[in-house]
Amino acid sequence: MIDKHYDVIVVGGGHAGAEAAAAAANMGASVLLVTMNLQNIGQMSCNPAMGGIAKGQIVREIDALGGYSGIVSDKSAIQFKMLNRSKGPAMWSPRTQNDRMLFAEHWRLMLEATENCDFFQDMVVGLVEEAGEIKGVKTSLGLTIYARSVVLTNGTFLNGLIHVGDKNFGGGRAGEKASVGLTEQLRDFGFDSGRMKTGTPPRVDGRSLDYSKMIPQPGDETPGVFSYMSNSPLERQVPCHLTHTNEEVHDLLRSGFDRSPMFNGRIKSIGPRYCPSIEDKINRFAEKDSHQIFVEPEGWNTVEVYVNGFSTSLPDDVQFKALRSVKGFENVRFFRPGYAIEYDYFPPTQLKRTLETKLVKNLFFAGQINGTTGYEEAASQGLMAGINAVLNIRQQDPFILSRDEAYIGVLIDDLVTKGTEEPYRMFTSRAEYRTLLRQDNADLRLTEKGHELGVVTESRLKVLKEKERQTEDLVSFFKNTSYSFKEANEMLTAAGSAEVKQDDKLFKLLSRPKIRLEDMRKLEVVKTKIEGGDFSEEALTQLEVQVKYSGYIAKEKNNADKISRLEHVRIPEGFSYDSLKSLSYEAREKLLAIQPDSVAQASRISGVSPADISVLLVALGR
Repeated sequence: MIDKHYDVIVVGGGHAGAEAAAAAANMGASVLLVTMNLQNIGQMSCNPAMGGIAKGQIVREIDALGGYSGIVSDKSAIQFKMLNRSKGPAMWSPRTQNDRMLFAEHWRLMLEATENCDFFQDMVVGLVEEAGEIKGVKTSLGLTIYARSVVLTNGTFLNGLIHVGDKNFGGGRAGEKASVGLTEQLRDFGFDSGRMKTGTPPRVDGRSLDYSKMIPQPGDETPGVFSYMSNSPLERQVPCHLTHTNEEVHDLLRSGFDRSPMFNGRIKSIGPRYCPSIEDKINRFAEKDSHQIFVEPEGWNTVEVYVNGFSTSLPDDVQFKALRSVKGFENVRFFRPGYAIEYDYFPPTQLKRTLETKLVKNLFFAGQINGTTGYEEAASQGLMAGINAVLNIRQQDPFILSRDEAYIGVLIDDLVTKGTEEPYRMFTSRAEYRTLLRQDNADLRLTEKGHELGVVTESRLKVLKEKERQTEDLVSFFKNTSYSFKEANEMLTAAGSAEVKQDDKLFKLLSRPKIRLEDMRKLEVVKTKIEGGDFSEEALTQLEVQVKYSGYIAKEKNNADKISRLEHVRIPEGFSYDSLKSLSYEAREKLLAIQPDSVAQASRISGVSPADISVLLVALGR
């Protein structure tokens, strides 16, 4: 039935699978995306939103590398917010609320418009492997489809088990069956596997809610965009709302604990630490008498509402009674109850930093199969797996992002070096160099790299080059142009900053904590430059950030450069750690298990001491 031999087969059509297919196809490889339901490509299985703290930076990085997540998010957005504006720019994180149906539609249409990408609806139940190398996949229809590389992005579908109170049934998400067969074969290959849990809240009828009792949560007055290629921000937005649980709600929830699979032993796997279920929250934080509930619309035209903060696996009758005691939910009608889902994952220390498995050549894992949680984390892994799958079959150097180049680099390095025993979620605190890894400069960091790989178009590169030209022009102007101290003092006094006694460079003035570019535009010399130059908002943002945080940026860059020297000290594949008698026993055990590809990666392994690194450097002739 399918007689074509593909370069890359991507298994799964979620966020990881969609980005993997797009990346590989845009590099010129022939790609087949196999998924159980073609109608659910790019499905937002949980909340209808993209981005947020650190996650927003990841979406911008995906976009800078030619991925589709940012563009799809902008096309389907119903609200935009830049989070953490009160903090420094390293913490600013974009977030969109999205129309769930539009999001999936735009993903499907963008993939269909991608040359070299084919589709097939079926369940992959096995892999074709010969002598430790992948050769293709087997499907539930009995087909064998051959490929030079396979990317597994199975999400929560591997032996998925859904729990609603004391009821449970197989499924990958509500209304869809689980994927069976792959886990068992991968174990036969020698892979270790585990179980994880995630959950989702009830979906309710917005017509049954009393929004007058809730606090409106509008989007930004001047909304932004995710994609560096988007130039049409939202003209209108849909508000979210905020309400809270109370002691009555908590008591009603506790009444169902004896029937909760989380507390009666039915669920044995570990759930996400930073997105706990409502029953977990009231159990762990018993001293709190209320918790926030964010009421999130699912789209422009639908009345379906997502109850963010009320993730639960409690019996449906308990969910219903408890939610009816939340302010504004007194007459709520359910579309569907919340549920928990257990699924198989494979500890990611079994992967190289390319996301290729160590046990089987040309087999890649991306997304929740690696123990992560979140659309953004999954999408970034899919992008990197798709790129490296193509590079691998072409026998070209792998594409690996370091920790000072991207949050994506931090994510993958954390996974393959440290592993995870609970669903991994990205935070800004996980990045040592977050002043360098801002959402505003992801294109400056990554777009040229993407162009060299073939995933970034000439038009996108042209946009980057113009932004670079404008930014360099502005920064140079501020470094080399002086202000009149008499004119400046009027502006300084109005801004509550100390006056100056002589003329000086504009750069020095903008470096002051209380002074914004908006204040500087009151100076005639600045006003004339900016108004006469037709500068983009992106370039003006770069000017302010690069001037105001120049000292911090330089310091972090210096620290990153020191570490990168160890990144360039490569460790040969199959290096004999057993021959190094001076290594500690723990270090030898960990190094053999992880098989780091550089001394820098080795230094980040728990249990490998500075003394062990010294031994390693000597052995490598350093």
